[in-house]
Amino acid sequence: MAYIITPMDEEAARDIAGWRYEPPFSFYNTAPGALPALLDPANAYYAVRTEDGKPAGFFCFGAEAQVPGGHRQGLYPGQDTLDIGLGMRPDLTGHGQGLAFVQAGLDFARRTFAPARFRLSVATFNDRAIRVYRRAGFQPGRVFHSPTSEGDTEFLLMSREAGSDASQDHERHDHS
Repeated sequence: MAYIITPMDEEAARDIAGWRYEPPFSFYNTAPGALPALLDPANAYYAVRTEDGKPAGFFCFGAEAQVPGGHRQGLYPGQDTLDIGLGMRPDLTGHGQGLAFVQAGLDFARRTFAPARFRLSVATFNDRAIRVYRRAGFQPGRVFHSPTSEGDTEFLLMSREAGSDASQDHERHDHS
């Protein structure tokens, strides 16, 4: 599936704000009142749609993708590293589309921001996402805790070089 990534608009932001995930993924439900943050260009949120224009998810880049507990521990250094946050529409998750979705976001970020590295913070309970990120070439790093709407949550910091499609190399190694 091909994805089209554009700056966040009000229609997409309203749609995303209404998404609800089943537990334990309800952790990712958008907080009430998040619409202004989604629409603020300074927060670098982008809408993702399928080729037929249906909302598929979102990406955010930079400080908005960072987790407060990671800041407290100084885990986000480096001007050449781009932090990535993302979310897929709830009914699209768990159907094998994650790698293509993540790769579309990485390709977009590579063209738009030209970082040397990508970094993301993922809740450690989200094994499904961690598997996708590993397949996309991300390597696990530090584990840390951060306050969230669900209480104290454990996160895993993951990173990879931005220069190429590392998932292709990773896939070759997995199947050889």
